[in-house]
Amino acid sequence: MRISFVTDSTSDIPAELAEEYDIEVVPAIINLNGESYEDGKGISREEFYTLLPRLTLLPTTSAPSVGSFQERYERQLRAGATAVLSIHPPESLSGIINAARLAAVEFGDRVHVLDSGQVSLGLGFQVLMAAEQVQSGALLEETLARIQGIRQRIHLAAVLDSIEYVRRSGRVSWAKAMIGSVLRVQPLISLQVGIVERLGQVRTRAQGVLRLSELLNAWEPLERLAVLHTNTEASAKHLLEEWRTRVPIPPLLVNVTTVVGTHVGPNALGFVGVSAV
Repeated sequence: MRISFVTDSTSDIPAELAEEYDIEVVPAIINLNGESYEDGKGISREEFYTLLPRLTLLPTTSAPSVGSFQERYERQLRAGATAVLSIHPPESLSGIINAARLAAVEFGDRVHVLDSGQVSLGLGFQVLMAAEQVQSGALLEETLARIQGIRQRIHLAAVLDSIEYVRRSGRVSWAKAMIGSVLRVQPLISLQVGIVERLGQVRTRAQGVLRLSELLNAWEPLERLAVLHTNTEASAKHLLEEWRTRVPIPPLLVNVTTVVGTHVGPNALGFVGVSAV
């Protein structure tokens, strides 16, 4: 049995790792100033986050077409895959998984569409670690069980520069109520099983970094780590260096995809950690 993987660009899987494990990454769509861009093409992440605070109209995001997924599934199956695992962000936050589900219908039980409950490397680590398992000879049921186990051990937390982008996205109910003076604080959030939760708020970035470090300490030992940011690389590198020797696999540093960054805004800093078994 040969198992292959499809995901989308909200997974933030580095290109070299996607190539190493033959993971198909379907680009999501960013709509900006009347133009639509495939994620990663036409505008860089650095350019996007520099531009974002100056925009009066917030960009919007779109799922890839059903045909985009069908094309990937067909290509993998023609190349000899007997099963395709297609793993995506939660339905509560994105329409991507619905496009994948529609695309999978014509392929029957050869394509399995899975809700990761996560975004960025919270999703990406599920794909990567499952792909590693498959390379080691795991069968379909073992791999599905492995993904479920990984999902339970993933922690994603971040400190945002402002609540404004989350509030304007309309995807998080509690954010709509945070108006007025509260907008001047930096919220600390987490994502678990597709639910964005507010962990509190801080007044300064230094306080936010301290809170993130406390969370990481509480979830040790960690098997994997990715430090996430939206154009605040210096702070991200500082957090990365603090943890570089505390995880068995070198941690990743990721400037988060524009499709996720649209909803959290620039200057966000966070992490995805996978607790050890």
